[in-house]
Amino acid sequence: MEVQERILDTAFHLFRQYGTRSITMDDIAVRMGISKKTLYAHFADKSDLVVNVMSRHLKLMEDQCIEDRTRAEDAVEELFLVMKMLEEKLRNMNPVVMMDLQKFHAKAYQLFDKHKNVFMLDTIRENLVRGIREGLYRADLDIDILSHFRAASSMFCFQPELFPMSGYDMTRIQRVLLEHFLYGVATLKGYQQIEKYKSENYPK
Repeated sequence: MEVQERILDTAFHLFRQYGTRSITMDDIAVRMGISKKTLYAHFADKSDLVVNVMSRHLKLMEDQCIEDRTRAEDAVEELFLVMKMLEEKLRNMNPVVMMDLQKFHAKAYQLFDKHKNVFMLDTIRENLVRGIREGLYRADLDIDILSHFRAASSMFCFQPELFPMSGYDMTRIQRVLLEHFLYGVATLKGYQQIEKYKSENYPK
């Protein structure tokens, strides 16, 4: 199991940096200093490896989101904690990864699509409900529409036609879009919390 975990970690870091299409099973074996035979003893082929990498990565992200929700003092802090997690996950990530998944790894992309359309959507919806209950978000919000809007906008950083890879940092895009979303839903009390967490997490 330890070898399998190492393979998944190595593959994830290579896929994240270069995309899935340009990385071969040979590349992964060489990087790890193991034989291809060992690699194929754990995964049937590259497609199987990509699916397992995606499944593990999404599970880790979902667990972290649940943990952040539990330890956050309020709905605004929850989103700042999630932002910190995403900054770590997106650092040095090549946006081509998402295009590779769509074109060459349908099963792996379906996992991501389910994560976005089920887990992410539910998490955003629950955060909006929490924020309204805490008096941090406006009571007149259309939770359904805004949940779908936020889920969709979180994917903008993977669209090079909107944000070319050479000109934009993915973590910066995510932070700006999240702040825009938060200011749009916040009450005066919520605005004050946003300013508080911004100064704590991103001091000027």
